[in-house]
Amino acid sequence: MPGLHKPDTRGYALGFDVGGTFTDVVLAGPEGQVAVAKCLSTHDDPTEGIISGVTAALREARVKPQQITRAVHATTLATNAILERRGERVAYVTTAGFRSLLPLGRYARVEEDRYDLYFDPPVPPVPAKDCFEVPERVDSGGRVLRPVDEDAVRQVAEEIRARGIRAVAVCLLHAYANPVHERRSCEILRQVLPAGSTVVMSSEIWPEIREYERATTTLMSAYVGPVMTRYLTRLQDRLAELGVAARVQVMESGGGVMSADLAGRRAVATIESGPAAGVLAASFTGTAAGHPDVISFDMGGTTAKACVVRGGRPHITREFSVGGKGSFGGRRAGTGVPIKVPAIDLAEVGAGGGSIAWVDDGGVLHVGPRSAGSAPGPACYGLGGAEPTVTDANLVLGYLDPSSFAGGTMALAPELSEKAIDQRLAGLLGVDRAVAAHAVHDLANATMGSAVHVVTVQRGIDPRGFAVVAFGGAGPMHAARVAERFGISTVIVPPSCGVGSAVGLLAADLSTDRVLTHVVSAQDADLTELERVFTELAASASGDLDVGLGDPGTRVERSADVRFSGQAHELTVAMPTEPVDAKAMDRLRREFTARYQEAYGIAMTGPVELVSLRVRVTRSVEKVPLGRRPETVAQGGAPSSIRPVWFPESGGYQDTPVYERGRLGPGHRLSGPAIVGDHESTVVVPPGWNASVDEEFNLVLSADTAEDAAGATTSTSQGNMS
Repeated sequence: MPGLHKPDTRGYALGFDVGGTFTDVVLAGPEGQVAVAKCLSTHDDPTEGIISGVTAALREARVKPQQITRAVHATTLATNAILERRGERVAYVTTAGFRSLLPLGRYARVEEDRYDLYFDPPVPPVPAKDCFEVPERVDSGGRVLRPVDEDAVRQVAEEIRARGIRAVAVCLLHAYANPVHERRSCEILRQVLPAGSTVVMSSEIWPEIREYERATTTLMSAYVGPVMTRYLTRLQDRLAELGVAARVQVMESGGGVMSADLAGRRAVATIESGPAAGVLAASFTGTAAGHPDVISFDMGGTTAKACVVRGGRPHITREFSVGGKGSFGGRRAGTGVPIKVPAIDLAEVGAGGGSIAWVDDGGVLHVGPRSAGSAPGPACYGLGGAEPTVTDANLVLGYLDPSSFAGGTMALAPELSEKAIDQRLAGLLGVDRAVAAHAVHDLANATMGSAVHVVTVQRGIDPRGFAVVAFGGAGPMHAARVAERFGISTVIVPPSCGVGSAVGLLAADLSTDRVLTHVVSAQDADLTELERVFTELAASASGDLDVGLGDPGTRVERSADVRFSGQAHELTVAMPTEPVDAKAMDRLRREFTARYQEAYGIAMTGPVELVSLRVRVTRSVEKVPLGRRPETVAQGGAPSSIRPVWFPESGGYQDTPVYERGRLGPGHRLSGPAIVGDHESTVVVPPGWNASVDEEFNLVLSADTAEDAAGATTSTSQGNMS
């Protein structure tokens, strides 16, 4: 079918996710997943870790690099560049009189800052000396009040060139309403600046009202764009050297993927790339398991992330902050750098396998937010780390097998974990080693539970009706205990859970978004004009994906930001895809009123106005089957070994059966306490829980009932459970 991307059905797809500690790679083919690889991330050059993982996966599956027809990447490069201030030096050009907008910034004093008498505001995203202004003026309706002074623009361009700055962000007042001055200014800048310079304008990046947010979004696009372009070019070259000719695609913050070329031009859309892939994996898993409403729980080596998925779709936010302060996984408004692009709405806390446990001067135990990362890593890695981490605690408690960590590619050193916990925790707390280790484990659970609280209870959602989908290298070890805190009785652990985000990459379609501020009364709107705007936005977005709007496999979703007249903030409401008519507008008003009451608890009435119009265009791609690996065959359900594991219900260590997940097939059931070892992760089934394998080879943990416990005990003793 024209317009539908059809890779060779005999080909294979690669998904690779670079995390703070590990780089995960999934290789899938016509019959499903055939190989996975997990290796330490290489922060100085992330492509090194990717190539190592890809090479290992290809070798394990005996697949030639030339057979790869799709390669999808999730990266934290843009986020890290902003947080670590490693982006390009950027000049900011704006309307005369607004030069100080970004240097002045906006910052809310929250948390401990409220009581700091010597408080210093954060460093602005661009220094005042690199901010420039040009005479011009357009009003909020798009009417030109003063033409742009082209000579002044040339003088600014010459000054930027003389300073050696090669990236420019242009954000003129009300350019969302009429971009003519921005376009001309950018033309002049490109003429004067050296070839290869980056010039971006707000009317292309995100033409939406609210000057400060539009400016920061444009600035960050110029700031990380060159970094992203260089990185993706190097990655493509490294893969080509390996023999992989498939063009790299990059996960974007809203849950779709984009070409590497588009990711370079719209780098700001990749800021939440890594976390988005994991949520897609949770959505896919929950739907396949018959649970469309799930809480995605992703715990890796550095952070843990939670997100609510309802009806198989995660919630999308249109504004988030990078580097802001927050509490318990939430971000406080007015902190960090605001970014106005669609992103999957999630909460994140600094609690991962590498989170460092420490005791403060008052004798209080803390876990995180500092992480040991991949270098030197937890003490048990034997790479020079001396501080105890959550991974060290889990090893001491018996949850981890030191010989099978990361698919057997790394051997852990229990004696180093014991030494770190004894010297830096147990001695200072006055407790024995196991008690200190469990305190670390339990405190990590509490921290991660706060992220679940942010996306559920704090937003008026009762979590008890949801299932938790647990993945990430450390997630399945902690998921049941986190679920207990909320009365959640079901935890789903998918196959290849330790590389869940990489799996999610292969479930995504190509997509891109467009927005345009178009303030108009819903009652008096020109419906023909609204339809024209929606059509132009869709045509622009489809151009990025190289498809026609009528092509099979192409989906267009419309929405509008709506508010009551006189109010300052909006709610996003879906619009029908058919031409805008009176019936569609009546439906829009009804849905907005219902959403407003749901959000604020007020049955408000009054005139309604549209503020911004939005379009998301998605191009479906043929995907390899996801789920279990073809070689996974149930070979019996007897434990492979028994080892002592520490549980508070037992008052200490208890001999606990250990199962190999690859030997558990659909219908197998077991009762806790138990440990299920996977190639890339470990599943802990605590006392009071049972586990079963469903038809999709998901391991489903359920809170025990008396009947469940009796049945599981009987079947366990028989060794071949059904």
